[in-house]
Amino acid sequence: MNILQALFFPPEQPGGVSSMVPYIQERFNKMNWQMELFSLPKRIRGKGQENIVFDTFDVKSFEDSPIIDKYLQTYRDYIWWTRMRINKSYDLIHAHHPIAGLVMKQLFPDTPVLMTIHSSYEQELILNGKIEAGGPEHRFLTSIYRELETKMDRLMTVSQSFRSYLSPYLQQPEQVKVIANGFDEKRFRPISHESQVTQLITVCRLVPAKGLDILLKACAELKKRGNPFVLHIIGDGPIRKELEQLAVELDLYDEIIFYGYMLHPEEFMPFFDIFVLPSRAEAFGSVFAEAALCWLALVGTNVGGIAEQIEDGVNGLLVPPEDPIALCEALEKLISDPIYRYNMARSAWDKAKKDYSLQRVISQLKQVYSEAKKQ
Repeated sequence: MNILQALFFPPEQPGGVSSMVPYIQERFNKMNWQMELFSLPKRIRGKGQENIVFDTFDVKSFEDSPIIDKYLQTYRDYIWWTRMRINKSYDLIHAHHPIAGLVMKQLFPDTPVLMTIHSSYEQELILNGKIEAGGPEHRFLTSIYRELETKMDRLMTVSQSFRSYLSPYLQQPEQVKVIANGFDEKRFRPISHESQVTQLITVCRLVPAKGLDILLKACAELKKRGNPFVLHIIGDGPIRKELEQLAVELDLYDEIIFYGYMLHPEEFMPFFDIFVLPSRAEAFGSVFAEAALCWLALVGTNVGGIAEQIEDGVNGLLVPPEDPIALCEALEKLISDPIYRYNMARSAWDKAKKDYSLQRVISQLKQVYSEAKKQ
């Protein structure tokens, strides 16, 4: 079978999708299933000129919003680039972004197109203060889900909680198949080490949705209570300067290191002790599984896919979002008791090896691909 994986971001970009799909491609190619990757380069902007029509709603009612206009132009650019670059047919296309899925179905209507919805762009925009809940951008982006349901040959997503999130926007949400992300275990090599001072690490894009302001406030409380630690922040984004300023205001300058963007943070993570990320929303949260495979103790918020990965007090600790004191107390529990921390990390590693192996994803996708090809 000849399969195209249609991404939005190039595979070298950070994130769960980009870090997983190239390894899926490698495994399938070894099984003699031909698989190629396709994405829109960042340099392609403003090239597409085609009129866009959706079947399930009138896009003209959403004009005059810069965010929607940019989304639609990106849609046009994806059409332009796809026409330019793809001159062969495929047995099946698996898209990983709504624009990729809709464009592929438009240009290759006779080819089965499957779509995995990995995250909620509208939730991210709301949490990052870019749009208002219930506003035109929110309504436009949630309308896309019904369009996908109508046009895709199969819809998938990455967690039960995110399927529940999608439910109000779909007619048959029970038809959405859940395939959690998986990770190539060979990428992760836990390293035995002893830290004189507990080393905390977080890896994410520096945007409000990730709750790093809450993390810094929790760390200020940790310091106030006399708990020694160092927090390592890997990632970059629009609020980096704000976070650096907040660290200074909270007297955390000596306890925090900002590293910026790093392509393969999993090579760095095994040298630390606790992974913490107090996201305000998360469809899956791939970085938690990656940290678990590095044998780190996990602390996350009780939201979305994080709560499906962590059973509180068994393989990590869950806290409510927006609660720096609860987050501080969870971190304090792990910092003050290395044996407890080790047991949490071991349990997290056991679960990640069992539930988030890449081989499990390969087996599930093989079945889905075979079923789609027969239809």
